[in-house]
Amino acid sequence: MKFGKEYASQMVHEWQEAYMDYNYLKSLLMEILNFKKKNVPLPEVAATPRGSLKRRLSMYRAFNGLQIRYNSFKGKNNHEDEVIVVNSVQQEGSERHYETTFLVSCEEGGESELIFFRTLDDEFNKVLTFYKKKVGEVKVEADELSKQMDALIALRIKVDKISVGAQSVQVIDPFSNDDNVLSPASVDPMHFSSPGRPHMEAIQEVEMNNEEILEEEAIQEVEMTSEEILKEEATIGKRDTTKMSPGNFRPAPLEVLDYVKINIAPETPISTLRCIMTSKSNLSFSKEELRKVEEQMKKAFVEFYQKLRLLKRYSSLNVLAFSKIMKKYDKISSRKASKSYLCVIEKSYLRSSDEVSKLMERVEATFIKHFVDGNRKKGMKYLRPQAQRETHRVTFLLGLFSGCSLALVAAIAVSIRAGNLLENENRGQYMENVFPLYSLFGFVVLHMVMYGANIYYWRRFRVNYPFIFGFKQGTELGYRQVLLLASGLSLLALAAALYHLDMDTDPKTQSFQTVTELTPLALVIVLFLITFFPLNIIYRSSRFFFIRCVWRCLLAPLYKVTLPDFFLADQLTSQVQAIRSLEFYVCYYGWGNFRERSNTCQESKIYPILYIFLAIIPFWSRFIQCLRRLFEEKDLMQGFNSLKYLSTIVALVMRTLYDQKRGTFWRVMAASTSGITTVANTYWDLVMDWGLLQRNSKNPWLRDKLLVPYKIVYFVAIVLNIILRLVWMQLVLDFQELPFLHRRAFIAIVACLEILRRGMWNFFRLENEHLNNVGNYRASKSVPLPFNYDEDKSM
Repeated sequence: MKFGKEYASQMVHEWQEAYMDYNYLKSLLMEILNFKKKNVPLPEVAATPRGSLKRRLSMYRAFNGLQIRYNSFKGKNNHEDEVIVVNSVQQEGSERHYETTFLVSCEEGGESELIFFRTLDDEFNKVLTFYKKKVGEVKVEADELSKQMDALIALRIKVDKISVGAQSVQVIDPFSNDDNVLSPASVDPMHFSSPGRPHMEAIQEVEMNNEEILEEEAIQEVEMTSEEILKEEATIGKRDTTKMSPGNFRPAPLEVLDYVKINIAPETPISTLRCIMTSKSNLSFSKEELRKVEEQMKKAFVEFYQKLRLLKRYSSLNVLAFSKIMKKYDKISSRKASKSYLCVIEKSYLRSSDEVSKLMERVEATFIKHFVDGNRKKGMKYLRPQAQRETHRVTFLLGLFSGCSLALVAAIAVSIRAGNLLENENRGQYMENVFPLYSLFGFVVLHMVMYGANIYYWRRFRVNYPFIFGFKQGTELGYRQVLLLASGLSLLALAAALYHLDMDTDPKTQSFQTVTELTPLALVIVLFLITFFPLNIIYRSSRFFFIRCVWRCLLAPLYKVTLPDFFLADQLTSQVQAIRSLEFYVCYYGWGNFRERSNTCQESKIYPILYIFLAIIPFWSRFIQCLRRLFEEKDLMQGFNSLKYLSTIVALVMRTLYDQKRGTFWRVMAASTSGITTVANTYWDLVMDWGLLQRNSKNPWLRDKLLVPYKIVYFVAIVLNIILRLVWMQLVLDFQELPFLHRRAFIAIVACLEILRRGMWNFFRLENEHLNNVGNYRASKSVPLPFNYDEDKSM
């Protein structure tokens, strides 16, 4: 693989604008090469016999190599230092930056070389400025984490009820620049609350309760610093230790808890309601509270460590890119300027600073000691999770299930044609009672196929969907895994449908076979059992992530709204017919006569009410989510978004009432409300969710940045989205009455079109979210910290 492609693949995509523009600098080098070809005359070569050409070329190459070695030996400093001079310049009100002076005359080097070095300086200064800014941010975040660790250790002592004696204390700062242990006399308990102290001066070397101290009075405790851990791995594995007797032990000062308030997000609806009613944020010193704080601090350390890793990779990759581009320049220009420029880079902050590496070492040491009981292997598994590996078994099973599903589709088509089932007298009975049972699986499989296609294109266009959705690294599903699940479910559903494709009744009982009629119910039960199966098989982490998001959607006002929550709620709004199919399952097998394929659902008074109520649950969930975000984020656009979903609820109710009652009044109400919500939803899709239709954009009527290189794709998506949105009007216009198509089949087709529209919406919605992250250089999650410091009290 060429370095340009490898360089692009290794980028932190959210920071792509801050990387050195390797391709542009490479294009400038091509201009230099073209200039040299035009202005340097080629030597005249005498005609040679055809057979001697190979020998003459090899002789020329050998002589050229000797000449290069001779020149390099003859004058090492005569030409190299005369090509460029790189100076560090600092102007008033600005940071220090680097400027290169090109010493070769313009006639000899060409203006393109001047442009090359000017651009090279701009890129280097850009990379250096961004790196300094990010290092400053992580240093501030390290100080904040150290303050949180002060409070966590004090809370551990308080919860474990360790008595504070008048003994000396040893304090170590894992984020400081050195690992010197402070002397007992130099530590004042009140010093931890002074405003001018460093934030990282209370990470204790030992936390033991009184019982452990009595048991281990004669035992020397072994502690390893982060440098010793690294030395152990790099050399022969011997551990250097620092010794500390229990007599020198003293816990962290508890005064830090006097000006700290808890900031733990409620985990259950009950705890949320309790927080709303009590409005208390003081510490209760309970073990459950300590457990939640530790889990939150774990996540904060893991995310902070990932940010440090990204920053270190950013530095290394840019240095490598500068090295590659300068070597290309040397090769094209036949000069030696790379050594001078790379020497400046090596001495710059980008290369010489070791603050990120030291922070990584100290984070590793702190996390291993305080959160995994010194188990380095377990700690590094948290900090550096392994990416999920693709296996050939998944690809094989995907091909097998897909092929079997296509064969079953063909078998069903042949059975319908051979048995002339479309003209059977029991066709209407089958479509009204059995077809809705299997259409549920069709909706689910189609949605999974669209999601798998979305993942494929997100990966192709480098949309960081695991980060956007908040998947734990190494647990996100690829498109093959999603398509494997979809093909497996389709195989089961199609096999059951083929088995159930029987319209002949028993002549004695005038009923169908019980086992055959219970097949769809058994399949639904199997589907739910797999979804809620607790063992670690069939992608348990993804299943539980889905269940957790569904639960948070159903109880939307009681949980803080995150992107996975409202994204899943949007998916459920496109599965209204699937939700109604589940209601039909309950009615058909609970109160209907499934052996005779008959039901009285429409005659019930409760069923039509539930038919409306269940359909509006996803829209109501989105409405409540928007209201909560409006109150929390003070974003007025969330208020308009909530009105959009409210209008959709009204339109859905009116359309359903018109379908049940008919009449001119209900038709006018359904048409007007559906028209309003169709216009509102279409505008919101294109402008707000996709970020398109920007009049002053560099790409007319699209947006400034596009991931798909073909603009026609966006215009086709806009047109298709408008057309598929108009399907909302199908019940109002009575377009479903087609003589060759049953009403149930037409409703299923309309539902499938909505799922297809949602799948297309998903790609552009996440593309817009990804570009927003890129615009804000947001490549890591912001984890809320468990403690809030009362600065007035701490002063």
